[in-house]
Amino acid sequence: MKRLIVDLAPGEYTITRLAAAPPPIEADGLVSVTTTAHGVSVVCPSAVAPPSADTRPGWRLLTVRGPLEFDLTGVMAALAGELAAAGVTLLAVSTYDTDHVLVPAVDLERALKALREAGHEIGPS
Repeated sequence: MKRLIVDLAPGEYTITRLAAAPPPIEADGLVSVTTTAHGVSVVCPSAVAPPSADTRPGWRLLTVRGPLEFDLTGVMAALAGELAAAGVTLLAVSTYDTDHVLVPAVDLERALKALREAGHEIGPS
């Protein structure tokens, strides 16, 4: 991988859990909405994805069974390293309770094989 440039944002951030509320998109499953100065990113089930000219369908969601202790380290690094070694790209989404990894549907079997070979258990869908 080529050298990455990582920008350090000014100020301090807080991670907060709020009471459950309906997401802006009605769905069973993960809905993640992230807002930056460059736009809004939405991760959600394809069946309820909002229309957009810049949409990337075809991802499968793998969720680490949790909740995980908040100070647990290395979870995402382990998953990302194993998937990278298998040549599988990913999109990581972390929540207060656990970590999620989305992989391209066309690479799902290769991703699952890499995770199993690394000693991880794959649960039912």
